[in-house]
Amino acid sequence: MAAKLAIRSRAESPELRKAALAIEQAAWEELGYLNYTRAHYEHYQDLLDAYPEYQLCLVDEETGYPVAVANSVPFVCSSPDDLPPEGWDWLVETAAGRQGKQANMLGALAVSVPAIHRSKGYARLMIRSLIGLAESNEFNGVVVPVRPTGKVKHPWTPIAEYLSWTDPKGRPYDPWVRSHLASGGRLVGPCERSMVVHEPIGFWENWSKKRFQQTGPYALKGAIVPVKIDVDKQTGTYEEPNVWVAYS
Repeated sequence: MAAKLAIRSRAESPELRKAALAIEQAAWEELGYLNYTRAHYEHYQDLLDAYPEYQLCLVDEETGYPVAVANSVPFVCSSPDDLPPEGWDWLVETAAGRQGKQANMLGALAVSVPAIHRSKGYARLMIRSLIGLAESNEFNGVVVPVRPTGKVKHPWTPIAEYLSWTDPKGRPYDPWVRSHLASGGRLVGPCERSMVVHEPIGFWENWSKKRFQQTGPYALKGAIVPVKIDVDKQTGTYEEPNVWVAYS
């Protein structure tokens, strides 16, 4: 029997907030290094706490526990066509620096679905819920720095080339980009430096369980582009490209 599901926000209870955090951590555990972009560790949690009504949970009413969550923030945007080559980090920093200006757009930061609940349509349901949230707040729309999930298999392919690929039906090759467009989104273009993590080599060796003894690019499990290792400077830089999608 199908579960009875309801959309709720983290603002409803401390228990729901705690459960939503657990869902998010489970969904992104393998990619935990993305928590180390400067925007993430300086602003992300503060934004979630400041705007709990914009953090949505898809709750199984029988268990009272969420099966998917979506995080978003209100921010100011002149037009989706003016979005910068930076993506997720820029969105977080812009929302954090709003300083009382009237928000006119909703920025989607993440949709998290644990592995056990994937392929059930929950992610697309969360997209629709974010669109509804923007409409109820009379925003101009939703913008999303989409992480193209299929690019994990093609880390050496430039993002612009990857976005030109299509499936046999002529649709975008990437399944998550395809889901957004099927939900009414418009592909604006790539954001080449959406999430930037710059850390010592030891940080990357801990995450990858590899030793980096030569300067150059290295593919990481779960990453959609290689990390650039500089042995002389003893640093590694990961610049993840995403794809701007806008909903009017």
